[in-house]
Amino acid sequence: MRGLKTARFKAFGGVTLTADVGGDLHGVPVLLLHGGGQTRHSWGRAAVELSVRGYYVAALDLRGHGDSEWAPDSNYSIDAQVGDIRAVMRQMPTPPVLIGASMGGLIALTVAGESEEPAIRALVLVDVTPKVDPGGRARIIGFMRDRSDGFASIEEAADAIATYMPHRPRPRNVSGLHRNLRRHADGRWYWHWDPRFFDTFEPDPASAARRYTAAADNVRVPTLLVLGGKSELVTAESVRHFRESIPHAEHVDVADAAHMIAGDRNDAFNEVVLDFLKRRVPSPIAR
Repeated sequence: MRGLKTARFKAFGGVTLTADVGGDLHGVPVLLLHGGGQTRHSWGRAAVELSVRGYYVAALDLRGHGDSEWAPDSNYSIDAQVGDIRAVMRQMPTPPVLIGASMGGLIALTVAGESEEPAIRALVLVDVTPKVDPGGRARIIGFMRDRSDGFASIEEAADAIATYMPHRPRPRNVSGLHRNLRRHADGRWYWHWDPRFFDTFEPDPASAARRYTAAADNVRVPTLLVLGGKSELVTAESVRHFRESIPHAEHVDVADAAHMIAGDRNDAFNEVVLDFLKRRVPSPIAR
């Protein structure tokens, strides 16, 4: 991506994470954590926009995703994921801002809320709260688990995405999907994430929700919740519960966006996040 370079970070248990990094090392660090089944490329131009405004940005591929290593012991638990981010944070020049979408948001929330001292400068959660709609969660996981036999072509994968997300126009050029798919020896294309992460990330959703709620109750840093106006995951009740846990949090809806806000309305998403950071966490070298 323009203005960014590839970097690698040693994380929990020796797993190596790949990231796109850019910006000034003297700027406020910002870590971008994508959702389950996505990659560091899912943020659109967010990383570039942050870097040119003086922030030092690292858009990570989480373990088992994209170009990061798969866990050799199949450990994709929240503890391992939190360990990864804390390891990366220790390699940052100063405490970062965490911006997390969906699964990445839950990891970011847990990092923020389970630290004895404020370990980050601010928290941005993208279409995720401690409690989410079970039906929406099941639909997302169902799509991710579907087609374990892969696709005959990139175009077939694009058709599957278009069916799942009818609100988003199917792109004429589908070459960008090469970032999310890999062609195996059988000639078919498969999603490039480790399917084993479903087994260990949230084996008990109810217990996980209690943990996320406890973490949220302990968040003291500036916090922003960005929701898609057409979200299939976060309900009004989810937002009410979130606001009770983090009463100081700001909340913005992005109209005409569903769960993957940065992909649906990238310009609007970037504007919301940049405004929040400019007001709450200005970079000392912001342009």
